[in-house]
Amino acid sequence: MKLMNSLLTATVPLLPRWMARPFASPYVAGETIDEALQRAESVIDQGFSVTMDILGEHTPDVELAHKITEDYCSIYNLITQKNLDCTISLKLTHLGLDISEELAVENLNKIIETAKPGNRGLTIDMENSPYTSQTLDIYRTALKSYENIGTVLQAYLHRSMDDLKQIISSKLRLRICKGIYLEPEEIAHTRYRTIVAATNAAIDKMLDSSSYVAIASHDIPVIEHAVEALAQRNMGPDRDDPRESPPPERKGKGAGYEFQMLLGVRGNIRRRLAKDGHRTRIYVPYGERWYEYSMRRLDENPDVAMHIVKSIFMPWTNRR
Repeated sequence: MKLMNSLLTATVPLLPRWMARPFASPYVAGETIDEALQRAESVIDQGFSVTMDILGEHTPDVELAHKITEDYCSIYNLITQKNLDCTISLKLTHLGLDISEELAVENLNKIIETAKPGNRGLTIDMENSPYTSQTLDIYRTALKSYENIGTVLQAYLHRSMDDLKQIISSKLRLRICKGIYLEPEEIAHTRYRTIVAATNAAIDKMLDSSSYVAIASHDIPVIEHAVEALAQRNMGPDRDDPRESPPPERKGKGAGYEFQMLLGVRGNIRRRLAKDGHRTRIYVPYGERWYEYSMRRLDENPDVAMHIVKSIFMPWTNRR
């Protein structure tokens, strides 16, 4: 399997953009904001919530970082005008963190000010391990000026449970995912079973607190564990959050939790969750850098290649 993934990883980037585009279309909303909004509205009409993201990271110059910031502000203005059940997710390196922390924070604050009038949710995505501490520090500071902001913990990192214990509170809005970046075993779990166990433990910790948890997973063992864990705590569809000092109710949020999935992935599972009454949010990415982003993800995690092949030649395994 590893040999096959390596061969696919070496082959897929050789495809020209025009040939790769049809394969990416189920998972990327388009290149323009108009295309993305149209896709987002379609997803919302199917009974889901949405979070939008402009594809890209590691912005190399100041002017481009400012342009990306303005684009995010435009998204907020448009989703507020249209009153869409939609939040935004972003990466700090996309806002210029590699240039300077001051620049990234300046741009983040501009986006926050645009989000405030509509009280729209914002999630600071987590990137690979060199950025973990810096991202959490920036998040803690931002939370002081805007409570409808969250971040992400990647459960496979050994440090994540300690990080969670340090930041947990009723104001915390946290996405728990297993983690996508390839990290060395010195700092991260590398076996599937231990990664699942760590993810489930982080979800349990969040549910046992008074924090808002976004359960971001396509893994059946994690989803099944989360549904059972919710039932054990008397949490779930059509129920008020029973926990002591629960997070404040907000438009577009569930009662203490929600599920999150990527556009085009596990469509049958997400439809079942939504049908059962669980708020389910779909990540809707767009942008001109869809090809570069996809190739970088493939290089960082070769296992993705097999998922691509299965989606093309065995589409019944991944119905959207």
